Amino acid sequence: METPETHEVNPTDTGSPVKVEPATSTTCTFGLLFHPSKWFNPEQLPLKVANLVYWRDPKKSGIVFGAGLVILLSLVYFSLISVLAYTSLITLLVTVSFRIYKSVLQAVQKTQDGHPFKEILELDLAIPSDKVHSASDVAVSYINSLIQELRRLFLAEDLVDSFKFGVLLWCLTYIGGWFNGLTLVILAFVAAFTLPKVYETNKTQIDQNLDLVKKKIDEVSAKVRAAVPIGKKEKEQ
Repeated sequence: METPETHEVNPTDTGSPVKVEPATSTTCTFGLLFHPSKWFNPEQLPLKVANLVYWRDPKKSGIVFGAGLVILLSLVYFSLISVLAYTSLITLLVTVSFRIYKSVLQAVQKTQDGHPFKEILELDLAIPSDKVHSASDVAVSYINSLIQELRRLFLAEDLVDSFKFGVLLWCLTYIGGWFNGLTLVILAFVAAFTLPKVYETNKTQIDQNLDLVKKKIDEVSAKVRAAVPIGKKEKEQ
């Protein structure tokens, strides 16, 4: 499996794209999906993703964010098939119109510029088989870890951890009553393009507040564990 390449990102750079070697590792790409904290560490993200969510190139980030948000909001009012059909139809109309326009322009100006989408047509869009196998291995490893963790929580191997998991599930019942799945996807999409940049801009203050919250949670957890020693893992002899 490939070793992910790291790259440095200047926190003060808010305009120009990062010109460093991309981290193309499949492990890195799939890892960020399962570890949300990586979204707040640009050096652990693939280069293209980091440039987008941290708005290194505002024009590209704005286009991706706007297009993605429009599609997601469309799914609220229309079916997935309708959204895909209309999106594809609009794209086709734009490309065909532009193709005809360029052809007429070349005929009038008597130029031989060729197909306007020649560069895109020549791109290699084939997915390497080794990347697919690598991605599958990474996905399977995360699924196995998730299954083991759920077994530990549901079977109360540690009562405190199971209790915290129960509180989380209880909170999710309220969240499910307030939002549907698509709304959560929209909120997650918006958060991906806003929270990382906000964190980068106010990193010091946010870290201080998070440390205070973490200390309080650790204190409460320690008191609960001391009061409920049942279910703790036995130390290996």
